[in-house]
Amino acid sequence: MAKGRRSNRQGRNGVSIQETGLRLTFLGLAFLIVPRLFGGSSMMKGVAAGLSFPGWLLLAVGALILGFAYVKKQGHLNPPSAVQGSRPDKPWTLTEAEQQQLPETLARRSTRRAATGASARFNRQPGKPSPDVNFGRTADDRTMTPPPKSNVWSPAVFAAIEWRRFEAVCEMLFGQAGFETRSQTHGADGGVDIWLYSQHAEGAAAIAQCKHWKGTPVGVKEVREFFGVMASHKLQRGTYATSSVYTADAQKFAKDNGINALDGAGLLRLIATRTPTQQQALLAVAYEGEYWIPTCASCGIKRVQRAKTKGGALFWGCRNYPDCRSMMPIATTLP
Repeated sequence: MAKGRRSNRQGRNGVSIQETGLRLTFLGLAFLIVPRLFGGSSMMKGVAAGLSFPGWLLLAVGALILGFAYVKKQGHLNPPSAVQGSRPDKPWTLTEAEQQQLPETLARRSTRRAATGASARFNRQPGKPSPDVNFGRTADDRTMTPPPKSNVWSPAVFAAIEWRRFEAVCEMLFGQAGFETRSQTHGADGGVDIWLYSQHAEGAAAIAQCKHWKGTPVGVKEVREFFGVMASHKLQRGTYATSSVYTADAQKFAKDNGINALDGAGLLRLIATRTPTQQQALLAVAYEGEYWIPTCASCGIKRVQRAKTKGGALFWGCRNYPDCRSMMPIATTLP
């Protein structure tokens, strides 16, 4: 879903609320239990009686907070309404003619999404920098020389593209395998980047999570969370794809729980099994548009270089500032 998101899109407020509920619950239990363990003396009996009311109060408040955190988490895991129903009525199969048309079809889809997602107030004339009224400097994302394109697949391709292009490549790979895919360009995704449908199954056949990470390995925590999403949708199949690598614990957990874990090398091996025409179609999707400029995971539009008024390094900010305040650092060197 590296995305500047989604490093992945978990609700941090939900985590802090859950921790608060657990602490209050444990504290309440301590008030109720500990004095009774030493209740032989009259003094400890008095202490136990004095702590009884605050203990029960803390226990009740902690339980309420935990219940609220659970409800919030369940709501976060709901799938997008656009893919919540059963698969389309018309079975979808991939013919040779459709394979050749896939790059053009995906390009048109991406153009429509960009047109509907971008705000009109940020339209710019080609080559003209936009004034950075929020940070006091002019910012122009076109001044950055894009990394060179490659004619063949290699790790350099994954290093050159941004997270949204990585997701689009993964989605096309699934399409070439015969699945119908559903994805969304931005916003909360409930832990699912791509929904996979098959003509042999009712509803979603599997889900996929994509992590465009550079250097940082995917750990067992991320894979375990993905398995929880699979379980919440009662799915037995899932694919976790990353441009990076997995830790040993993450690989073992994925293998034990039926998760297809694809790292950068595994994705390149999978791409190598495709026909030369299909491989070139995947490259066209990877290098589509301003492939090196990251997309805002919240708004679905390209970010812009910004700099704070008081100086400092440039960073990627959202064009929808101040409505969207998300930001991410700019690599000092190109891949």
